[in-house]
This record gives sequence, structure tokens and C-alpha cells, in this order.
Amino acid sequence: MSRYVLLARHGHHGEVGHVLSGRSAIALDAQGHAEAAALARHLAGQAVTRLCASPRTRTQQTAAAVAATHRIAVETIAALDEVDFGRFTGVSFEALADDPDWRRWNEARGEARCPGGETMAEAVARAVGFVSAAGDGVTVCVSHCDVIRGVVAHYLGLPLARIFSLGCDPGSVTTLRLEGKGAVLVSLNERPLLDRGDGLRRG
Repeated sequence: MSRYVLLARHGHHGEVGHVLSGRSAIALDAQGHAEAAALARHLAGQAVTRLCASPRTRTQQTAAAVAATHRIAVETIAALDEVDFGRFTGVSFEALADDPDWRRWNEARGEARCPGGETMAEAVARAVGFVSAAGDGVTVCVSHCDVIRGVVAHYLGLPLARIFSLGCDPGSVTTLRLEGKGAVLVSLNERPLLDRGDGLRRG
């Protein structure tokens, strides 16, 4: 039987693009809830065998929409958690732009450590460890942008400095088909369309 892992990013929240939320408790905003509903509809035709999510509020809320459609429980998986950004957490990107540690982190994603946090390699290793052990069928993992991009980079053999070339929008789905110890990238950054019932529309 085939093994598929669907890496879904949580829906939008008020800090997206402005603040490095990290492991904060921020929740989805109205757009994020609409994206979660769209994701649930997008996956409605999939025979989901397991639904997993990071411990963050925004991922749990996104997964809950999928769970309601599939009548399946959400498993909270620490390995899918956001990168521990240490003292960067909660800081605006505008403020981070002048921080030499932040510049170092972005210039050397493979080696640099967030002050008081973890390295990108550590975050990717824990996530890949979980993904690689997925069982038969379709496993949905609701996680975070950098974690998802890092997992994809791992399976494509890309250095972590290249993750910025991989799209991962809020509410998107990236699909991997696991084959032995490797994986085939089936789709990247699929963006389920919102409908009129969501109160928002994305083109």
C-alpha cells in the first residue's frame, strides 16, 4: 500500500508577514478560519488515515476543521512543532532586520542557532523523523512554514539555505509519496480555493 504524507500549513493569523510568531499562542484570524475550512473541503475526497498537528493553537484550529470533515481525532505531535526561535520569538521582522544574529541565522540556516533556541537542522531532523515513519495510507500533518519547507528540502537533497525557494502559503498543502527511505514530491504549495460560504475569496 502507498504511503502519502500531506504537509499542511496552518491558516492565516494577524502576525503573518509582520511578526515572527514562533511558538506563541496566537490563534487564526477570520481569513485563517476560512482557509482551514477550504483545506477541509480540499481533503474531503482523501481517505485520511491519520491526522496530526503541532501543539500550537493555530495548527490545532486548522486540524480541527479537517477532523470535523473526516470524523477523525487530531493527534498532537511535538515533532511537528514550530522552530524554537528563542529570543527572536514575538519580534517584528522590521526590528529583526537590524539584528546581526538574525542576519547570521538567515545566511547560514544549516548551522546557525537561534539565540536561546534551536538550529534549523534540529527542527528538520525531528520533523523528518516523524514523517519518515508514517504508516500506509494518507497521513495529514498540520505544521509550520519553515518546518514544512525544511522537510521538503531534506527529501529533495537541497541545503537548508535554499528553503526560501520553496513556496508554503497559509492553508496550503504539500504532498509527499514516501518510497523506502526517500520520498517523491507530488505537489508543492497547493492552495485550496475559498468559496462564498467562507466569507472570503482567494483568486
